[in-house]
Amino acid sequence: MCGIAGCAHLLSRSGGCNISVQLATIRHRGPDSSGYFQNPTTTIGQSRLAIIDLITGDPPIENQDGTIAAVLNGEIYNYKSLQHAITAQGYQLSTSCDTEVLVHLIKDHSPLELASMLDGMFAFAIADGNKQRLILGRDRMGKKPLYYYHRDDLFVFGSEIKALLAHPNIPSQLNEDAIPAYLTFGYVPSPSTFYQNIFSLMPGHVLTRDDNGSITIERYWNPHSKQTSANNSAFTRSQLPSRAPAHLSARPNIDQAASKVGELLTASIAKRLISDVPLGAFLSGGIDSSVVVAIMSELMSEPVNTFTIGFDDTEGFDERPYAAQVARRYKTNHTEFVVKPDASELIEKLIYHHDGPFGDSSALPTYLLSELTKKHVTVALCGDGGDELFAGYERFAAALMLDKYDQLPTIVRNSVAKLTSSSYFGRLGSVANRASRVLSASGLSIEMAYLKWMSFIDPQLHSRLVPNGSTWGVDNYQSLWNESSSSFTKLQRLQLINIDSYLLDDLLPKVDRMAMANGLEVRSPFLDTELFEYAISLPDHYKVMGTSLKRVLRRSAKDLLPHEILHRKKHGFGIPLHRWFRNELKGFVTSNLVGQPAAGQEFAGPKFTGRPPALSSHLEISAVREIVDEHMAGKDNGHAIWTLLTLELFLRKQGWY
Repeated sequence: MCGIAGCAHLLSRSGGCNISVQLATIRHRGPDSSGYFQNPTTTIGQSRLAIIDLITGDPPIENQDGTIAAVLNGEIYNYKSLQHAITAQGYQLSTSCDTEVLVHLIKDHSPLELASMLDGMFAFAIADGNKQRLILGRDRMGKKPLYYYHRDDLFVFGSEIKALLAHPNIPSQLNEDAIPAYLTFGYVPSPSTFYQNIFSLMPGHVLTRDDNGSITIERYWNPHSKQTSANNSAFTRSQLPSRAPAHLSARPNIDQAASKVGELLTASIAKRLISDVPLGAFLSGGIDSSVVVAIMSELMSEPVNTFTIGFDDTEGFDERPYAAQVARRYKTNHTEFVVKPDASELIEKLIYHHDGPFGDSSALPTYLLSELTKKHVTVALCGDGGDELFAGYERFAAALMLDKYDQLPTIVRNSVAKLTSSSYFGRLGSVANRASRVLSASGLSIEMAYLKWMSFIDPQLHSRLVPNGSTWGVDNYQSLWNESSSSFTKLQRLQLINIDSYLLDDLLPKVDRMAMANGLEVRSPFLDTELFEYAISLPDHYKVMGTSLKRVLRRSAKDLLPHEILHRKKHGFGIPLHRWFRNELKGFVTSNLVGQPAAGQEFAGPKFTGRPPALSSHLEISAVREIVDEHMAGKDNGHAIWTLLTLELFLRKQGWY
């Protein structure tokens, strides 16, 4: 795992990159070594976190005559089979690292073909002096980040936006249209960012910048089309393991499907155990991370190092007992961290590493878990992606049920509406609250109902904050739904839109930034391409039936995990925001969002200066005050306040009043 950066310019342009400064901004991603390659028009560099080939793998990696060089962020899991194919074609390897395959493959294959051959999590840059071009590529799911700036004759790229802004010719300018989208999603949907003219290279794409300064972006993998990566490989079947496209195989029964899921997940975990440094796993006590640890224990000759974080509170945010149960069963070297975080201090740190505000408050415990885990290992496997592949979120089931509900006769729906609005129904507690939340989206299309439940700020609050805000974020979301092939079911399309939005721009950046802030590599076995293609192709009722979720995965793991772990209700990786903002962080919130310190409140973090909040230049500040006041009076606006608070601190730090 590493950080990469660089730039390209026309031959007639004087100057170039200050690559040392760029790499210094992302040294946390690769603290072990750094290096760069330069030719007359292109510079590429890398800060390296050494995982494989600790001796000869320092960057950059060049071919024999020094005309081609490559840098890589991530891991290419099939690099050994690629090495065999390369040497069979007469090339000689000077290292045993995965990066070297890039400099040889690009001599005989197009950028699109090269990317199609790679199995892993990666973002790479290749400086090809033979053809005077720069090539960037990103993995299929978007596990590794890659940003670029292209304007006039200047092109700059990096693993994090801060590496781009370190270039002296790139201005830091706010993309004002990003704010309304951020308030809905808690992030700026890709490929846009909070910065003008800075974009994210989309997953499954390669970008080529030619010697005339033009760029071409091509897609080499598209999950929406049901085209598998096996069909994209530029190698023959004699050179790489063959397999039939998952969606074309005969439909298995659920037991056969469960067996296949177990086989594919085991293979995925096995290739993610390749490491020349200490390795472990995050263990939350949920089914996804627990089954990863269970399979790791079967594959490894020594006990797995497992890590769990917990909070001492009474609000159900501590999953240590469940994690400990799995750890005892598999006799892991288990470490529990119990923390009482200084949230106000950490918020600014999170903003720095995300290069912007971030609506998902679980970034805070993710940072702490990564920080503490890195003291013991350099690589950790996690359970991310299991909910995406096997429909593990309650909102999947809710969307399907609401879709059926909206097809009922009007008289039936009116009767239900009358019942749910009655005082008796309101006394049913959490069950009634969940039912009311589901029915509040009645009449919306299935994908827009799903978005309503996903939104960080409720649409009514949103319209008060930005009455005339741009709708491009929602429009883009709608286009993702429309992009899916009509041969997919509604559940499959929901899974795909979740992968293209929430997974891509929330879950994956959260883990990448928080882990890499601490020099920790995190690998996600559930996001293996072959496993993904198989899981998405399975019949809906293998994944969801009524309120029963992830059915085929649970059946696959039935002999691996205790019944209590297999069937426990999903619990998010959350923090008690509503309590913190009314108590420990009340002064911090009111000082920063309302514009005045709360009476008698002491707080850490940026001190109140008397200036109005930066938000007042971009949002209706009266609506911000209403949201804060409602929360202090008892309504739970915790997620909305976090979203606004991180935005305020980001805007203020940038001076964007």
